[in-house]
Amino acid sequence: MIERIGGESKVHLLVNHFYDLIETLPQGKAIMEMHLKGHGLAHVRPEQFEFLCGFFGGRRYYHERHGHMNLREIHAHVDIRLQDAEDWLALMDRAMVETGVSEAERTQIMATFRRAALTLVNAD
Repeated sequence: MIERIGGESKVHLLVNHFYDLIETLPQGKAIMEMHLKGHGLAHVRPEQFEFLCGFFGGRRYYHERHGHMNLREIHAHVDIRLQDAEDWLALMDRAMVETGVSEAERTQIMATFRRAALTLVNAD
């Protein structure tokens, strides 16, 4: 998938645009607050890039650095509501549209992201 969407350079672009949306749109406010309650913001862009490279079938930077890619373990320290997952999904979909990820790839990726995001919901 990583090559189909444009390689690591596209993943960088996607991650940066996604977090630009998170940091500037009202829909991203709760997600921003989660990061601030957790490990802060400094690490999120590079770690999201590292994770998504492996997630998309490229080099597994996140796994090399942390020894796993277990989403539940990564997010265990924060409360995630269904609305938070839906906001994350909506902003990621928008970021993919706005960075030129093709519809076919976006549809496949979003189906996988939806399954993953919903497994992270742990709060009301």
